[in-house]
Amino acid sequence: MTKPVNSAREIAADVTAGRTSAAETAKAALARIEAAKALNAVVTIDPARTLADAAAVDARLRSGEKMLLAGVPIIVKDNIWVAGWRITQGSRLFADFIAPRDAIAIERLRNAGAVVVGIGATSEFASKGVTTSQLYGPTRHPLDPTLTPGGSSGGPAAAVAAGLVPLAIGTDAGGSSRRPPAHVGIAGFKPSYGAIPYGPGFAEPFFGLSVIAPIATDVADIALAFDVMAGVDPRDPDSADIAQEADDIAGLRIAFSPRLGLDVAVDDVVANGLVSTVQRLSAAALHIAHRDPVWPAGTTEEAVMPLQHAGLAALYGDAFRKDPAVFDSDIAKQIERGLSWSGADIAGALVASAAIANAFAAFFTEVDLLLTPTVPCVAWPLTQLGPDMIGGRPASPRGHAVFTPFVNHARLPAISIPCGTDANGLPFGLQIIARRGQDRTLLRAARQIEAQL
Repeated sequence: MTKPVNSAREIAADVTAGRTSAAETAKAALARIEAAKALNAVVTIDPARTLADAAAVDARLRSGEKMLLAGVPIIVKDNIWVAGWRITQGSRLFADFIAPRDAIAIERLRNAGAVVVGIGATSEFASKGVTTSQLYGPTRHPLDPTLTPGGSSGGPAAAVAAGLVPLAIGTDAGGSSRRPPAHVGIAGFKPSYGAIPYGPGFAEPFFGLSVIAPIATDVADIALAFDVMAGVDPRDPDSADIAQEADDIAGLRIAFSPRLGLDVAVDDVVANGLVSTVQRLSAAALHIAHRDPVWPAGTTEEAVMPLQHAGLAALYGDAFRKDPAVFDSDIAKQIERGLSWSGADIAGALVASAAIANAFAAFFTEVDLLLTPTVPCVAWPLTQLGPDMIGGRPASPRGHAVFTPFVNHARLPAISIPCGTDANGLPFGLQIIARRGQDRTLLRAARQIEAQL
């Protein structure tokens, strides 16, 4: 695994200063993508369109325009609209779909000078924790091609970790922008719900949960991309302004919860690595207390999963009835389950989701930041939905995802940054969570913690 020669910040500075051009930068990125085809992280390229866009950025610079992301090559996940590009959601139902316009976030990135160089792989409808689809096959881990980077933003995460681009844009409805980065050793940020406007784009099966999410080699590039994409837009009624960062990071109340207050399995290497990380941060004068959120009885991810299944069934149930074989078999099972849930089942899942949000809200009246593992294990074999065992216990197919989905239901911001590896060099991450709307404070704190680690 290699890192890009330059960060997004450095590329933008070099292009702006004329030390290189957006066109030269785009050509180099396309060459890296071509050389890494076996990774299957980037599923669509359009070199002519990319080079035309890069030439337009160079022309804007010659005219005197200033752009925060001038010439920065980016990968966009295959469920976010990019005007004129084939965007499929990893589904054969959308194999020939051409996006009619940019999503607001992509429009803002391009206005800031970013150049789309490819579309990153996702699982079908971004609805499973590994990145594979009937259209494109599996995306491979940059450190070991027999392993998965996780999902569903596995393509964007693998592309950044492999050094193809310094910045990628994913989505996150249950951890998709945090777990894959944790597995490949980079940073991934889930903003507060509404911080980055969503759409226009595909109908969303994850009602009120999914967000646009930057993935990068470091927190500073994520913060830069967030500032470009964030802010109210009248086209998204859920979009919201986000507060500026806190002045006094040193005074933040920080909690560490090694299992998020849940009865979940964690591999020893991850558990010990997180304890060591917290000890290092405490030695660096951060005041960290061990404290768990308190959840209502029966609070589990299973209690809220009917929302995902029902969302998929509402959008694709008719197509499933006509031809179940058109879907990934795991997605077909979710749709079938969604068709079987009653109205009371869905209402119960909504109640459980609200209970999670309320519990987190109560917790964040007394703390400012929460540290947890991002993942309970390192990456696992490419052919499996999850590892067979975690923490010495047989693992369910979603056992690898236990630390991220509740954050989506509470609509909070969270970031994953690298904090260790196992004996084989496979990474895992530290998740940092803040109260809703404190995205910039979270990013500032994450930069300081990243510097300590």
